[in-house]
Amino acid sequence: MFKLKQAEAVRAYALSLPEAVEEHPWGESAVKVRGKTFVFLSTGRKEDVFALTAKLPESGQAVLSVHEFARPAGYGLGKSGWVWAGFARAEDIPVELLKSWIDESWRAIAPRTLVKQQAGGG
Repeated sequence: MFKLKQAEAVRAYALSLPEAVEEHPWGESAVKVRGKTFVFLSTGRKEDVFALTAKLPESGQAVLSVHEFARPAGYGLGKSGWVWAGFARAEDIPVELLKSWIDESWRAIAPRTLVKQQAGGG
């Protein structure tokens, strides 16, 4: 099995963001803010892969050119700046990097008033 503690740290971080809630469409974990998904998390069909899909409007192109584990998300989402990253069971998951992606995705999806409130510390 992939590094479960690392995967759980990524999931816990996504759920720690303001107004984040988790739903389970299609057998995956979709973390949403006010009804809109900002990150998809999956452990794969046989739990041998951990995958994350996030909207990266600012860093997406750089991410795709630098990280071999990243590719444009499927189902046409890649055209809108969504990036998929997958890790095999024995691989380390770059938790801090994925947290930064989750932050960017949350800011891209969350309502502007909520983003401003979070940036202002209120």
